Parts: sequence; C-alpha cells; structure tokens
Amino acid sequence: MTTTFTAGSLVSARGRDWVVLPESAEDMLVLRPLGGTDDDVAALFPAFEEIGHATFAPPSADDLGDALAAGLLRSALRIGFRSGAGPFRSLAGIAVEPRAYQLVPLLMALRQRTVRLLISDDVGIGKTVEAGLIASELLAQGSARGLAVLCSPALAEQWQEELRTKFGIDAELVLASTVPRLERGLDLGQSLFDRHPHVVVSTDFIKSTRHRDDFVKHCPDLVIVDEAHTCVAADERASTQNQLRHELLQRIAADADRHLLLVTATPHSGKESAFRALLGFVKPELAAVDLDSEAGRRLLAAHFVHRKRADVRQFLTVQDGLADDSLREDTTFPSDRFFKDETYQLSSAYRALLDDAVAYASERVTAAGSQGKREARIAWWSAIALLRSLVSSPRAAAQTLRTRSAAAAAPTAEEADRLGAPITSDAADSDALEGLDAAPGADTDGASARLKALAERAEQLEGPAEDRKLAVLVKQLKALLADGYHPIVFCRYIPTAEYVAAHLDGKLGKKTVVRAVTGNLSPQQRLQRIEELAADAGDDAAARRVLIATDCLSEGVNLQHHFDAVVHYDLAWNPTRHDQREGRVDRYGQKRDTVKVITLYGSDNGIDGKVLEVLIKKHRQIRKDLGISVSVPDADSAGVTDAIVEWLLMREQRPEQAGLFELEAVDRKAAALEADWKSAAEREKTSRSRFAQRAIHPEEVAREVIAVRDALGRAAEVRGFARHALNSLEAVLWDDGSGGFAAELSGTPSGLRDALAPLLGGDAVEASVKVPFRDTAAVPRGEVAMVRTDPVVGALAGYVLNAALDDKVTGPRPARRCGVVRTNGVETRTTLLLVRYRFHLTLPSRAGERQSVAEDARLVAFQGSPASAAWLPAERALALLDLTADENTDPAFGERTMRRVLDGLGAAGPYLDSYGDELAAELLASHRRVRSASGEIVRGVNVKAQKPADILGVYVYLPVSGGVA
Repeated sequence: MTTTFTAGSLVSARGRDWVVLPESAEDMLVLRPLGGTDDDVAALFPAFEEIGHATFAPPSADDLGDALAAGLLRSALRIGFRSGAGPFRSLAGIAVEPRAYQLVPLLMALRQRTVRLLISDDVGIGKTVEAGLIASELLAQGSARGLAVLCSPALAEQWQEELRTKFGIDAELVLASTVPRLERGLDLGQSLFDRHPHVVVSTDFIKSTRHRDDFVKHCPDLVIVDEAHTCVAADERASTQNQLRHELLQRIAADADRHLLLVTATPHSGKESAFRALLGFVKPELAAVDLDSEAGRRLLAAHFVHRKRADVRQFLTVQDGLADDSLREDTTFPSDRFFKDETYQLSSAYRALLDDAVAYASERVTAAGSQGKREARIAWWSAIALLRSLVSSPRAAAQTLRTRSAAAAAPTAEEADRLGAPITSDAADSDALEGLDAAPGADTDGASARLKALAERAEQLEGPAEDRKLAVLVKQLKALLADGYHPIVFCRYIPTAEYVAAHLDGKLGKKTVVRAVTGNLSPQQRLQRIEELAADAGDDAAARRVLIATDCLSEGVNLQHHFDAVVHYDLAWNPTRHDQREGRVDRYGQKRDTVKVITLYGSDNGIDGKVLEVLIKKHRQIRKDLGISVSVPDADSAGVTDAIVEWLLMREQRPEQAGLFELEAVDRKAAALEADWKSAAEREKTSRSRFAQRAIHPEEVAREVIAVRDALGRAAEVRGFARHALNSLEAVLWDDGSGGFAAELSGTPSGLRDALAPLLGGDAVEASVKVPFRDTAAVPRGEVAMVRTDPVVGALAGYVLNAALDDKVTGPRPARRCGVVRTNGVETRTTLLLVRYRFHLTLPSRAGERQSVAEDARLVAFQGSPASAAWLPAERALALLDLTADENTDPAFGERTMRRVLDGLGAAGPYLDSYGDELAAELLASHRRVRSASGEIVRGVNVKAQKPADILGVYVYLPVSGGVA
C-alpha cells in the first residue's frame, strides 16, 4: 500500500520531523527539516526508508517557564526563519539587514518582467547591497537561473565574498589567473559558463575578442555590471579599452530577455552623450527619449534610481509624505569631512635636484620638438613621468630615473600618447588600477649617464632630514594618532608607499602598527594584510594603526571599520581620485561623525600649488555646494595640467616675458575649466531634480517594511532577545554605553559554544574574551551586529528554539513552551498562543510556475476558556508579551491551570484554521501588490495555508489574586 504525502505536510524519518516540499514525487520525497533551511534539504526514498506521517507534539504542562519565556520563544522562532512567506522570498535567508531605502531598487525590479535598472546611488550608500538584494530575489523566485558580475579584477574577490557571505550565492572567479584551472575541469565542448552558473568575471579579461564570444554565447540570464560608466564609449575619441568594454556590454544588453543591472556612482558627469549611451544599454528607447517631458521622465523613472546621502540619511519620515515618523530610519553616515591642507618646502639639496631634473627634461622636450611628432610626444611623457615621481618621493624619483619610458617603444605619436596617458590621468574610469602605481620611466635612451647621476643624488635624499614632505607627514600623523584617529596614507607610486612605510616604522610610538598595501599584492592579499593590521593593533585603547596604500585601494574596498582619516601624500591630478580615496572611510558604518582629510602639497615645486588651487579646492567647493561630487571635465583638466607642466619646463628656456605668457596661459585654461566645471555642476544639479527617484512612493516602501519587520522581527526585538537569551544562558555581559554590550561566553552551555565557535573562533568562546555585540547593522569581522541576519544571532536563536522544543536538554533553557503568569495587565484569564503556519505558495515567473513551502509565526490570544473563547485583535495579543509578573504563581496551581487549557485547546482548531486562511489572503494580496505593475507575473499567484497549524507555545495570563480567573 502506497502512502501519499502532500506538499507542506509533516513526516517523520531518521529520528526527526520534516516538511514535504513541492518537488517531491511518489517514489522520492524532497524534505526540509522542520524549522531548517534550504541547506538542510534532503531526498528520501520511501521504498528504502521508513517514513511516516507526523504531528507536531503539543506543549507539556510539566515544562512551565517564567514571564520571559513567551517573548524569547517567539523571537527565536522569527529570527530563525529562513523561508518566510512574504513577497520577498530571499530576505529571510540572507545575511544582511537592508536599510529601508535599499528596498526601493528591489521594489522597482519586482515590477518588471525583465529587470533593467541603472542603480546610481551616491558613494557609500550601498549599491552592492542593492544589486545583491535584487539578484538573490530573482534567483530565489526562479526568474533567473544564473548570475554574472562584471567588475574590475581588483574588486572581483570582494564581489565574490559579498555574494557568498551576505546573500548565500557561491560564485566562481573568472580571471586571467583562474581560467586555466577552470578549463581543466570542463567536459569536451563545455563552456565554463555552463559548468558554473554563478560567476564573477573580470571585465578587462572577458572583453577581449578571444574570450567575449564564448561569454556572450553562454552568458547567464542575470548580469550585474559594476562601474558601468567605464563601459561607455560616447564618441570616437574613446580609448581602445573603452571601445572593447562598450562592444561587450552592447552584445550582452542586446538580449531583451536578459536581466541587467548597471551599477555606478557617476552616471551623468556632464557628458550627455555618455549618459545617453548608458541609458541605451538599459533600454534602447531611453537613449533618445525626451527627458524634459513628463512622459520621458516617467519612462526613465521605472529604470533609474539616483540618490545622494541627503535623500536617505533620514528615510520614511513626515517629509516623505508619511503620517508620522514611527518608521523613521536614520542612517549614520559621517556628517562631514574636515579638510586641512598642509604645505612643505623643499630642502636646498632637493631643490637643486628638482631644478637640474627640470632643466634636463626641458632640454629633452626642446630637442625632440625638431625630431618629429613621435619623438616630441615621447619626450613629453618622459618629462611628466620624471616630474611626478620627483614630487612624490626620492625613491620613486630614483626608480623612474633608472627606468625606460613605456612610451619610448611607441611606433607613432598617437601610440606614445596612449602609453603615456596613465602617467597623468588619475582618471576615475582608468582601464584598471592594476599596474598604475608602478613608478613610470623617464629614460628614453635606455642608458643615460646624466639620469643615473640624478638617480644617485635622489637616493641620498631619503629620510626626513632632506625630505621635508616626509617630515611633515610624521608630524601630521602624530597629531591624528594623538586625537585617536586611524589614518590611511595614499601614495601615487609603489616605491613611495614602501619608502614611507619603512621610514615611519618606529617613528610613531611603540604601540603604532604600520603596514603598506600596494599593487604588488593580489586583491586577496591586500584584504588579508588589512585584517592583519587591524588584528595586530588589537583592542588595546592605546594601540594605533596606520595604513600606507597606493590607489589600488582607492576603489571598491570598504575600510570604514578600521580607519577614519585620509592623508593624501601625493596629489592626484584628477580630484575624483581624491574623492574615491576619501570614500573608502567616509561611508555607512563609519563610527566617526567627522572624517579628517589632510592633503600635503609642495609650495615651491611648481606643480602641487597649481593643482591644489585649480582642481582639488574647486572640486571640494562644488561637492560642498551640491552635496555630491561632479567629475572634472576630462579634456579641460588635461589642458590645465599640460599647461602647468609646459610652463614649468619652458620657464628656464624662455625670456621672462615668455614665461609670464605661459603662466597667463595656465590661468586662462584654468578659468575655462572652472566655467565648464560649473556648467557641468549645474547640469548635475538639474539632473538630480529631473531624475529623482519617483517610481516608488515612500508609502509603498513603508507598507512593505512593516510587513517584513512584522514577519521577521524588528530591531528592538532582536536586541532584547540577544541580551536576555545570553543572560539566561549564563554569559557575562558588560554594557558598552551606546546600546550594545560585550559578552564573555565561556560559561554558556557547550552546545551553544560549539555552534558559535566556527563563527567567532574557538578562543572567543572558550577563553575569557569579550565579544562585542553592537547596536548597528555594520560591524567589522569579529564583532556581532544585533540584527536577525547576523550568523551569531541566528545561531543563538537556533539554540534557544531547539532547547525549548526538546525538554531533554540539560542546562539552562531560556525559552519554554508553557507559562502561567499573574499580572495586573489583565482583568480576566487570557491565553496567548504562539502558532507556526506553513503556507503552500504558487509563484509564477517568466521561467514558469514555481511552488514552495514557507513558514510564518503569529501570536493569537483569547479570553476565557478555549470552548467559549473571545478572540482578541492582533495588537492586543502582541501587547501581552510586554506584561511582567506582578505576583508569584503557585507551581501546582500553575500546572493544573495549564493542563485544563491544553486539554480544551482542540476547540480552538476551527478559529486557527480560519485565521490561517486570513493570513494566506493577506499574503496573496501582498504578493500581488509588490508585483502590481507586471500583470503577466501577478496572474497565477496563489497562497494556501497548510492545516492544522503547529501550536508551539501556550501562555496563560491571570489577574493577580482576587481578580477574575
């Protein structure tokens, strides 16, 4: 005789209870442990294993708890959910607590059959999280089967880590270094993109004609493009690398059925053609739409989200159109950056070296001018390389003086310009940061005795005695460290970073740890060294850390947990690079309200002062005025820096009047740049108004935030649970004065320590180590965020829940399934039930109909006996959790009372069934509401409650003696 098991029903097998999933067949059951996750799913065969129907065991009157038991059990249950029944299928299972404003792109995505979005929020707001939320949701719904992230090779491992740790997506790295290994594991004729459904791909590797055809042919149906603005070739002057990226993205976007998320903080930097090209990738018709018309803006609004910090710092407030501020969410970005420009003057020996080097470069440029255009451009780039390295450090100068210029091998003037451009660009959209921190070459002859002599002189200038720039840095770092700051020092070149790190060692105090991170290290090694630096500095309040870095760390890497100040040791010639450096620490999760920024510049080297005045300070002012950064117009910026260099080189060769003329040329070009820049800033200000996110109204976000937090638990509930649970489990707690606490866990039950050891380390749970539990969603490694998605909080909830359901557990059990409480909060006997519902969901998507089983926990309450119950509204049931015991309950009386309630609880079955149907109807309405703009996806959605529901907890509240019982 064959036994039939329906989806959502309970079965017993292998000594535990399981939920039957819709993927099951008559001869094979796909099961998930009751209360477990998708990672615990197993397939069992009824023909070979004993599988029987199961019912959830009712609570026992022998296992009474105290007044906290109901709240702790409910919180543990909700925190532990990983398969919620709401319209966001993935939120219950991810390990990140999204801010309310980060749900806006997700809501926009779910209203599109094929998701096409340009996510352009400001630096530090969380674009990676927003893209990850959409990706995990599309994969959870079955609307997407595979994911590819295109990004720079320097950020590939960080993307892989973010996807794995926050969203549970295991993605394979596809880089030049990993492809040989991946290809060895392929079957004959198989593409690695078929073998690996989720990949993080280096854009610069895959864009080549050799690799892109295979990628485009086997490209996953969901693609995220990071720093998407680097894939735009707005005109014929675009570099070859930009053209290749443009062609790759164009072919990917050409498939109208492919989900495409473009991510960039700079979508519109004054170049209308570039912005139009970017929009054309999202939807071809957007490239030509009239964005000044209401219809055009409405079309764009469905595909474009573009917010600055001021838009989200305080979200869901009365100003957003809500009735009150009850859902207000404050996001703690640093309020400001404190800028300090610190100057230095060259020593006499350094001054003499610079003058001789300038004279040499000037002679070379003048002589090359009569030898042809190619020779002139080679000499020009070599001269700039020499000057930039000289104002960087003696060591960078010496290496440059001994290195052959890359441009020297160019066959044409145009090729020389291409090879030489990285020397000056510092561009935010440079081809890749890898290799750009190497010292350039100035030797065009391959062997020059004069340059070698200059190099030897440069080597003699190392150290603060002759290098006044280094001496000023030491002074500034000591001041920052004395104020409790942990600074990052950004250098242009690897030799400079290594030189600075070597000379700082031992100069900043015995408890100051100094480390250098440069492009010589792989991306993973860079992150590892940063973590080692943080660990070496330790928790000692007197311990301090200083990181010396090149611009290999200026993009994409999150450093706000370990550092809070930036020192620009070398000026960038593009101020956007400064903004990116500062953005590594000035972002969400930074504990400092004010980030300090110190910029060093030479007052007498002929370059720094003009760059600071014309570029850096004007960029800061525009950012202060608008609240956002506006990229400097590239062509104008290059014209100004070229004019500065030309003036510096030519002033020795020309009469005073000609030198003055050249200086006037610098001023004229600077004025033209300022005018163009202000115009670009005004266009950006206008575009912020024109393109403000208006597809989703704050009321819609608020409604979904309420639903999510009601289903999964609010922040205050999680904080209270963590504190009460650890207290009850005999941890020792210390308040940290800011809403959090530290916990010493060595005295907690061994089962909990075993669960936490893989997450915190054995020493942290076995020794007397204080583990910080922070009242924030953003914490560094080794600390616990008191949010439901933190793995430590999840493990604590799992332990509390399992201990409550298994009365054979020895040791403290903070939550119990039953309780009798005497309180002044009720006037008659009131019973609170903690009920777990299972729902059978049918969710159609463009990939076909998908069925799943999800869980939800609800509180229901009634007055009187179960047979004549007067059922209370949901808000009154929830309020019972806040009641405390005002009088002790006699144990024997409590046990008799609980037995009477449990014996009659069967009479509550019809109400619980009908309430389950009401919840199913609410969930159905929520699913349809979220997908309201996509009729073809809404049709066919269905939610059905599985009956009977599981009664996990029963808590009886009695009036104090003399009341009505």
